[in-house]
Amino acid sequence: MTKEEILDQCNVISKNTLVDTLGIRFTDLGDDFLSATMPVTPKVHQPDGILHGGASAALAETVGSVATFIFNEDLKATVRGIEITSNHLKSIKKGNVIATARPLHKGRTIQLWEIKMVDEEGTLISISKLTAYIKKSS
Repeated sequence: MTKEEILDQCNVISKNTLVDTLGIRFTDLGDDFLSATMPVTPKVHQPDGILHGGASAALAETVGSVATFIFNEDLKATVRGIEITSNHLKSIKKGNVIATARPLHKGRTIQLWEIKMVDEEGTLISISKLTAYIKKSS
């Protein structure tokens, strides 16, 4: 599959899920990364009008889990995020955030991914680490 076909498939299978509800769109794919964007609107705000940390964490887990699946050799395997930590470094009220997942450790069963989230100017908004579990198909 081409890069565009993979990104399109990721966006298609996200319909009618939390990913779709949050407006997350997969936008770029490289040899060792996957990126997605999420609009920062009142739908993802906390009550005081800034991006909710839970929405940031949902974006990070989404991108990290999908990256784990894409870069896994067994396309019938099941991927689950089993732990996520996020450090929210800067607030944002509007625009888009871009999250990029890159592997720190790619084991056969357990993988560790770092997800950096930036605004449209490239300012670091948050950084997360996701531990993902891969259950191989039988």
